Amino acid sequence: MAIMGCRARAVQPLFGRIARAGAVASLVVMAACSNRSVPRPVTAAPPPPVVIAPSKPVAPPQAAQNRVALLVPLTGSNAAVGQSIANAANMALLDVGDSRINLRIYDTASAGAAAAATKATGEGARLILGPLLAADVRAVQGVAGDIPVVSFSNDAALAGDDTFVMGFQPGQSIARVVGYARSRGIERFAALVPAGVYGQRAATAFVRAVEANGGKAVAVTTYTREPTKLLAAVRTVTAFDARKAAAGRSASLRPDGSVVALAAKLPPVGFQALLIADSGAVASAVVPALVQFGVPVGSVQLLGTELWNNEPAIRTARGLHGALFASVADEKFGQLAGRYRGKYGSTPSRLASLGYDAVLLVNSVAGRWPLGQPFPRALLTAPDGYSGIDGVFRFGTGGVAERGLEVQQVGTGTVAPAPRSFRAAN
Repeated sequence: MAIMGCRARAVQPLFGRIARAGAVASLVVMAACSNRSVPRPVTAAPPPPVVIAPSKPVAPPQAAQNRVALLVPLTGSNAAVGQSIANAANMALLDVGDSRINLRIYDTASAGAAAAATKATGEGARLILGPLLAADVRAVQGVAGDIPVVSFSNDAALAGDDTFVMGFQPGQSIARVVGYARSRGIERFAALVPAGVYGQRAATAFVRAVEANGGKAVAVTTYTREPTKLLAAVRTVTAFDARKAAAGRSASLRPDGSVVALAAKLPPVGFQALLIADSGAVASAVVPALVQFGVPVGSVQLLGTELWNNEPAIRTARGLHGALFASVADEKFGQLAGRYRGKYGSTPSRLASLGYDAVLLVNSVAGRWPLGQPFPRALLTAPDGYSGIDGVFRFGTGGVAERGLEVQQVGTGTVAPAPRSFRAAN
């Protein structure tokens, strides 16, 4: 038993020593491991962020555009009309303008129309709209070369080659109103026309229109715009002296030119309708002169020209109630004028529609005008024409705008509407 006990005591220390030795060995191994040169695994640090500088904004490439020049007076005595045309053209561009059209406006009054055209063509214009005045058109023709010019003048003599005249033509207005009067049974016509180019062309158009409609032109009298000369012209066209002689001695004039009460009634004048180819103001002055020479108000049919459409006051002019004149229709222009006043705070010239319709024309052919190429001149003479604020219009082979016109009666309104297409007109 003693031996057993002794062994037991001897074994315990041995196991203890082994355990302690193992522990020590472990510590030695761990210490040895900790002192070895084997590198520890290192987690790689994330790379620094790559900072990309924002790129500089790049302007989008400018769209390829065909350049169109608008030449109008923006200064001087005609500035109000020119500015109205320019503003209306810009309105058309905003309303329906094609992005392929670049419209630029040039003043014809400051340095002259030739200088404006030179600058426009130098900046790449392939089509010129305007100018307004006949003299300016001639100046532009010398610069434009083969670039088409769509002028706002009403001088038909300027048309030809690459010049087109878009302005309102008195000859067309006269032909339309004479034709209407003839359709109402009037056969005998007379005319008062002012001295000058306008009067000469009006007289020629009048005679041709009367003859073309099977009527008879009994008198054409020219006058200058002076009260005494106008009075003398009315005396002549009414054949007052011959009628006075036919009535006997009792027919005479007072010093102020009025007719003294006649014992025998003056014979009627030899015409049923009288064309006054002038402004509404002149026409209003003719009425009392007619009365002075024995032609009472309403005894003859008074006729006017397209000039009357530029004068809103004529609709209430004394003595002109019932007078007839032909012009472009006013309904769409009234709408344009309302929008114009809202945008610009003023009333536009009646000629503002020329600028608007010219841009509509360009817009309608933009898709058939190759970018960077000359303007296709043949498109201007399309037989069906174009439609705008002033109704349908087209350029014939002569280059003058032919228009569909309505007949208006002072105090009443439209009595014969304008055709909506040239197929209807024909």
